[in-house]
Amino acid sequence: MERPYAVGHEFTAEVVEVGDAVRTLKPGDRVTVPFQISCGTCSHCHSARSLDCTSVEPLSTYGLEPFGGGAIWGGAIADLVKVPFADAMAMKLPEGIDLVAAAALSDNIADGYRCIAPHALPGDEALVIGSASVGLYAVAFASALAVPCTYIDTNAARLKIAEQLGAKTVATTPDGRSFGEFALTVSANSTPGGLQSAIRSTTGGGICQAAGIHFRGAELPLLEMYKRGVRFTTGRANVRDDLPAIFDLIRQGRFRPKDIGASVFKIDDAPEALKGGLSYKSVIQML
Repeated sequence: MERPYAVGHEFTAEVVEVGDAVRTLKPGDRVTVPFQISCGTCSHCHSARSLDCTSVEPLSTYGLEPFGGGAIWGGAIADLVKVPFADAMAMKLPEGIDLVAAAALSDNIADGYRCIAPHALPGDEALVIGSASVGLYAVAFASALAVPCTYIDTNAARLKIAEQLGAKTVATTPDGRSFGEFALTVSANSTPGGLQSAIRSTTGGGICQAAGIHFRGAELPLLEMYKRGVRFTTGRANVRDDLPAIFDLIRQGRFRPKDIGASVFKIDDAPEALKGGLSYKSVIQML
């Protein structure tokens, strides 16, 4: 995407000041804030479609200005962040949760949740084709819901975490081939081969979730999908509407964000860390 722009769209925070209209928050509260801006009162927000709130410009988000939604929201890598519609947007965190691990609640954790939790039925098995953290969060929610899961990736660190979460792991590059038949499949990467492998691994009547962003498009085997009755979903996570259910799983101890892990850097080192210029071996505590 074109640069420069303010970065940071996933964050946890401590409330330091509230406006006169805010009724549910007070200074000192610890919150997570969905990356999508939503008012909580429009028709879309009332029908669990807060990802497309009608009170703001479409695609209004923190930290992703070139993606759409305008420049007025800024980014979360900052000392202070202004949160509009705070009673709806700033959601109090469950007690005892690690603030660093919980930062991804704003997007990627909810992205992993929507790939598995709303669709899992007794007896289902899941296939997750991973990349970065969304695939691992999908594995974690499969584990939380006792859904047997197979995880495919080439990254040794992610494969190890997936195995620790209880998944069967396969170290290979998805290239469009089928890996079996699964009621739930997740393509959490952004390669055509990964997406096609997920689709071809979906059993008849199953559900394939595409959580990756395909900037250049990908050819879909539509006739094959039609014949087998594969249901296909893509799109952004619906964070504000899914967080209450995620909070319940955290309180029950069934989902633990800290299981995925996080690399922590001093804020002064953020530019190099974001560019990938710092080794994960140099992880330090942010001050």
